Amino acid sequence: MFNESDFLADLASIPPDPPFMRNVCNECHRPSTVCYCSSLPNPRLCPHSRIILLQHPAEEKRCLRTATMLQLSLEANKCLTFKGKRFPGRHDELNEILTEANTLLLYPSPSAVDITEIVKDSVHSSYNIVIIDGTWPQAKAIYTASPILHSIKQIKILDIDISRYIIRTQPADGCLSTLETAALTLSLLEKNGIYKNELLKPLQTMCEYQIQNGAVSHQSKEFRIKNNSYPKLIGKRLNKVLRNADSMRNS
Repeated sequence: MFNESDFLADLASIPPDPPFMRNVCNECHRPSTVCYCSSLPNPRLCPHSRIILLQHPAEEKRCLRTATMLQLSLEANKCLTFKGKRFPGRHDELNEILTEANTLLLYPSPSAVDITEIVKDSVHSSYNIVIIDGTWPQAKAIYTASPILHSIKQIKILDIDISRYIIRTQPADGCLSTLETAALTLSLLEKNGIYKNELLKPLQTMCEYQIQNGAVSHQSKEFRIKNNSYPKLIGKRLNKVLRNADSMRNS
């Protein structure tokens, strides 16, 4: 039964002003208090090669994704992003890129060659570097569902640093974020360490801000397992990822 007094009481409890909303940066879309734009290269970097991101739709929902940092750090035509679960899909421009002779796919398949071999025997002045942006299961699913990727020359990076994305737990010591992967690849292909140094600055800034505001530094799952500090049982999928990472380092 409708009760007028209860209805009026509910209306009276509604705050007269809208809830407080934090100011958000128009560039990185992070709250202004943790904006990393001051650490972005200025002017943006313009390498000879360009990065082609094949981004899983779920990546857009991640609040701490690094692909945005890459897009804001490079000239617009040097970092192209295509979203989907199967490629090229409806992206006509992408179909042309994927079939060009100077296109390389960064993917650790059995046929992938060390990127240093490409640098040593380079026959092109620039490359299209295709990187699948997503978790390892997402990347594997995209690769499996996109036959055109199987025909692209595939490369891998053997000499990998420990990830600087310290506020996120990586499966293994050799796993890098999208930004770190692109930075290291460009540094090697362009033979210029500025790409690694400058592209990683916003990531370092973001991690420092997060830690100052309560986040903690994370070791990889592989590190914690080896040091008996991983709190969970190791599932089949994680065990397979760790075996693959170990195999890559020893190949």
